[in-house]
Amino acid sequence: MPRVIISDAIRAKLAAKHDVGEPEVHQCFANRTGNILFDTREQHITDPLTRWFVAPTNKGRLLKVCYVPDGDYYLRSCFEPDDHELAMYRKHGKPTDF
Repeated sequence: MPRVIISDAIRAKLAAKHDVGEPEVHQCFANRTGNILFDTREQHITDPLTRWFVAPTNKGRLLKVCYVPDGDYYLRSCFEPDDHELAMYRKHGKPTDF
């Protein structure tokens, strides 16, 4: 199983900007029930493409998790999704739990 790698800079951004802790990130990976989607927006293009999903933490907080796979999963961001992102994930990600 790939490891989730969170750099110090991303860890600091998650705490300061999104009030997200590392345990919540791991919980979302463990609790994901829908499909993984690809971020193909020009301003977010990576190689390989950034993947994302929405999943609940163990306390039910929904978070959008963005990462780049390269053997392990390199976290790019994690935050509460807006209504558009949540609707898109419900339609294309097809989660079974929200």
